[in-house]
Amino acid sequence: MKIRGAVLDTIGLPRPYASSAPLTVTELDLAEPGPGELLVRIEAAGLCHSDLSVVDGNRVRPVPMLLGHEAAGIVEIGSGDIEPGQRVVMTFLPRCGDCAACATDGLTPCLPGSATNGAGTLMNGDVRLSRDGEPVLHHLGVSGFATHAVVDRRSVVPVPADVSAVVASLLGCAVLTGGGAVLNVGRPLPGQTVAVVGLGGVGMAAALTALAYDDVRVVGVDRLGDKLTWASDLGVHETRTPEEAVDLKADVVIEAAGHPAALETAIGLTAPGGRTITVGLPHPDARIQVSPLGLVAEGRSLIGSYLGSAVPSRDIPRFVELWRSGRLPVESLVSSTIRLDEINAGMDELADGHAVRQIIEFG
Repeated sequence: MKIRGAVLDTIGLPRPYASSAPLTVTELDLAEPGPGELLVRIEAAGLCHSDLSVVDGNRVRPVPMLLGHEAAGIVEIGSGDIEPGQRVVMTFLPRCGDCAACATDGLTPCLPGSATNGAGTLMNGDVRLSRDGEPVLHHLGVSGFATHAVVDRRSVVPVPADVSAVVASLLGCAVLTGGGAVLNVGRPLPGQTVAVVGLGGVGMAAALTALAYDDVRVVGVDRLGDKLTWASDLGVHETRTPEEAVDLKADVVIEAAGHPAALETAIGLTAPGGRTITVGLPHPDARIQVSPLGLVAEGRSLIGSYLGSAVPSRDIPRFVELWRSGRLPVESLVSSTIRLDEINAGMDELADGHAVRQIIEFG
């Protein structure tokens, strides 16, 4: 079938992206789903730093590639227990359920899922996208910046009809990554303080999830004043710039900026006995300076968390219930709605730090 999608052909083009246009919205061919795969009509997709990191070269992927990994839509061709008409959340790390990594209950990324993500294929090694007869690779098993996608059954989680497409899309990355780091790794106790360093979509989702806990104080840390204001409006108890936070000590610190300086800040804010949880994805060459003695003598932990150390089939329903109860207002993460044709300008907004979550809504 013919679809429209945003394809990246060249990595590392100069900014502004509105002028250099690294993403080309074009017509592609999408093959029928194979065994264990679904055809999904995309309803909403979010712009995330993990997409920007491919565009700017911080996360090198093979090209040409149809980007987008945070999306939700309606199944048109089902598979197994998923029937046509079902709304599904797409998740960017499929789990095979059989490898040693999958046995860690979310702690370690699935080995086959990670391998196929790196190769730009679906779980079976196939590619369903093409342009003018040439293959176009899948982004993290999703390729959500398009009108339709073929995905592996293990890349989706069904959600009830009352969960809107916009909320569902955000559950697949921002909430699962940021919120999952709080739920699965941070696990704050009553009376504790949670600090979030980097208040983009993932960081804001972490802050919202921490606010859902009873008797937990939440502090937001960011360099941009408008992000601090946004966090305050969401109910974060206190906001500070990194310079203002030097005397802060928190029991759980989530680093969501994807920058080595942010991680060093997060480690410095961690109280004795506390946990620093990093979910940001910096450039592979990035390095930090840290005092090992400070970790040992004060019993502090530094923990990496990919996809919020989540098992999507287990955790997305947990987030749905928090949203239904009114304790997790996921809609408040949306900073703007854009058209697919505006995606390059949207990447500029993301790079400038102005956006929390821009959502592409498809008709």
